[in-house]
Amino acid sequence: MAGRLQDKVALVVGAGSVGEGWGNGKAAAVLYARERAKVYAADINRPAAEETCGIIEGEGGVCTAGSVDATDSASVAAMVDACLAAYGRIDVLQNNVGGSEPGGPVEMSEETWDANIDLNLKSAFLACKHVLPAMQRQGGGAIVNVSSVAGIKSVSGRNMVSYHASKAGLIQFTKAVAMQYVKQGIRCNCVLPGLMNTPLVTHRIARQYDDGKVQETIAKRDAMCPTGKMGDAWDVAYASLFLASDEAKYVTATQLIVDGGLTA
Repeated sequence: MAGRLQDKVALVVGAGSVGEGWGNGKAAAVLYARERAKVYAADINRPAAEETCGIIEGEGGVCTAGSVDATDSASVAAMVDACLAAYGRIDVLQNNVGGSEPGGPVEMSEETWDANIDLNLKSAFLACKHVLPAMQRQGGGAIVNVSSVAGIKSVSGRNMVSYHASKAGLIQFTKAVAMQYVKQGIRCNCVLPGLMNTPLVTHRIARQYDDGKVQETIAKRDAMCPTGKMGDAWDVAYASLFLASDEAKYVTATQLIVDGGLTA
């Protein structure tokens, strides 16, 4: 069914992909456009955002590419202004920016902790800070934050204290924003992916191991999933589409788990 976001504008933060393939933000941006939204695709890597826009425009959709440092308030404000200048409103905000760093409290440096908290949590805070006034003026909107099952349970067997803490914080941040703005027609929800096979995941594994170990690690991650295989970016994108659409008009302050039963 096409047209679930007809006449809506979607601002997708983190709309590019690290390397070939489909990241969560890239898939969400393309899917939103396929459902007739006008998309503003922003990423710290502008060429990656432009690639996403090229796909959308090649399919006959409407898209504008922009660059943003999602951890910098001035950069986020400029992104929001550019989206409003292009399309006049923002109906959907999707926050996809995030990443993990290994280490527990003793091993991890303060600098790494601060940077990871900023990347996973402050980025959503800043996007909401600058988008919410526009949604208030227009009388409504939908915010979709991409958290992780790591925010509710340790499932990877690795020590990633900043990732777990920030993703748990994003869940509570989502609830707080949802309840503050619920009477203004603004919904705020989050998607909790489990173990996923995306270019970003492969890129991070490759930073630690040689190619043989990369494939071995991916196979181990597949085996950890009840389905026998990790999910992909389209699983996250379709969950996001539901939360962004009017089909979820009575859904707010909730977490949609997309993990193939991993946390069950």
